[in-house]
Amino acid sequence: MNISQSGAVLGTVLPLTSFENVLLFLFSVTLATAIIFLNVSVFIAIVMNRSLRNENRFMYMLSTCLSDVCTGVSYYYAGVMDVRDFYESPTRTYYIVPTFLGLSYMAILAAQADRYHAVSAPFRYSQRMTRNRTLLVILGYWVYAFLIVAVNNLVTLGVAKRVTSFGTFVANIFTVIIMIGLNIRLFFVAKFQLDREAPSAERESKRASIYLIIIVAVCFLIAWLPIFLHIIVCNFAGSTCYTFRNEGSDPLRILPRVNAVLTPLLYIRGCSALRSTLLSKVWTPACCKRKGVNPLSMERNGAFIFKM
Repeated sequence: MNISQSGAVLGTVLPLTSFENVLLFLFSVTLATAIIFLNVSVFIAIVMNRSLRNENRFMYMLSTCLSDVCTGVSYYYAGVMDVRDFYESPTRTYYIVPTFLGLSYMAILAAQADRYHAVSAPFRYSQRMTRNRTLLVILGYWVYAFLIVAVNNLVTLGVAKRVTSFGTFVANIFTVIIMIGLNIRLFFVAKFQLDREAPSAERESKRASIYLIIIVAVCFLIAWLPIFLHIIVCNFAGSTCYTFRNEGSDPLRILPRVNAVLTPLLYIRGCSALRSTLLSKVWTPACCKRKGVNPLSMERNGAFIFKM
């Protein structure tokens, strides 16, 4: 456990002296648990389903789930405890916790670019983006992320701040280009292509897939743009703008963690193959074990337990 400079033991996100503070504490614990539960569930479901593993987009989803599981685990510390994860904070995590969020961010950006390439130029995509190349892209941004962690921990504080500022600036450019520009273009390209196809179940499946991509992108922007815009404004203003007591009470830093819950939920809702694997092989009702009931027939009833 980290000890502050004054020698006091690290406490909870806020002192548990009021009803509001207790609610915030419970919310942080619940959020961390939900992130871990949903992302571990989706990760296992993809690994267990060969047809899903054969699709490049689910390789990015595996990467997102892995980084989000680490985000959920680390949020038990960064969100539940009284922590300020900044450069000179005695309770900092040496840039490791923000890196897990950054990996999720890069995975979603890469997945969006991958889907745009697949829809706009399907023939060239099938030739260029082999399984090995997709895995190489994923490995590339994982190595890059932890390379930045190493640099930030080895250089002086001033250099670390400049590296972080430059990285944030580049990230914002990619966010605008990929998440806004490419998705608008993707929508019109996909709509044009689908309108040319004859009505069929495959056509409706493609349409649902495109809508899912766009909804994920919109949720991503809602969760991430506030903190990016805040950082840009503060950098230009040359000030910190505002400070919260810790990570767990800062709404701009809570939003990206909420997105780590929304993303797997959206994929579960939008992909029937993933949902079926979850219900039949990962989430198993206890009553089905006793009575031999098909879990898929109970999808609307809920009340599933997690099977590891």
